[in-house]
Amino acid sequence: MASTRGPGFWWRLIEALILPVFKAFVTLKLTKDSALPRTGPFIVAPNHHSEIDPIVMGVAVWRLGRTPRFLAKASLFNIPVAGFLLRATGQIPVERGASSTGGALRAANQLISEDQGLIVYPEGTLTRQPDLWPMKGKTGAIRMALESGIPLYPAAHWGTQDLMARYGKSISVIPRPRITVVVGEEMNLEAFQGRPITRELLDEATDALMHAIQDLVASLRGETPPKTIYEPQGIEPGRNR
Repeated sequence: MASTRGPGFWWRLIEALILPVFKAFVTLKLTKDSALPRTGPFIVAPNHHSEIDPIVMGVAVWRLGRTPRFLAKASLFNIPVAGFLLRATGQIPVERGASSTGGALRAANQLISEDQGLIVYPEGTLTRQPDLWPMKGKTGAIRMALESGIPLYPAAHWGTQDLMARYGKSISVIPRPRITVVVGEEMNLEAFQGRPITRELLDEATDALMHAIQDLVASLRGETPPKTIYEPQGIEPGRNR
């Protein structure tokens, strides 16, 4: 069956300009069991510990036959060149200050109507966990999946910190960074379906998602993960409900 990547001219241009440069300096490996549906909407939820992560996950999703898309601040779409590229590549605008409920529903409806996928970072920002394990997640990805029925895939990568350190602003390609990406199986949300979507339910489901992501990170690192998901002090006021 043909992929619904549907890249168009601008994605083909990005492929021609960016991928050769990326491949020249970075070794990116996808685990053999990584996969995404060939058709239909989906959400990928990876860990986040470097500012270069979106490019790496974008390349990984592209190699899996789908077009990478992200949520972007709506104000960016008003910038002449940046806004054009965001629209041309199908990125999804989100109004600053909009409720998580409204934003998640609009994004989910767009994914369904366009038969496309989305990369969402549940942590919302770079992990603060000292050893780069995932930290407490926000609820947007889970809300989208539960309210829309869009399949949700936990994912992980390891090695992006060698390409760009956490909080770093420069890229390092000597020695050549080796990055491994895994996209896990679709998350089973049966335990959370058919119940009122309350704050408690979203928190419970999000914690399950973060444990799934942490387990994938552990499989790449070959290490035993922490027993509990790291929760930095003061994260609650910033959580996306």
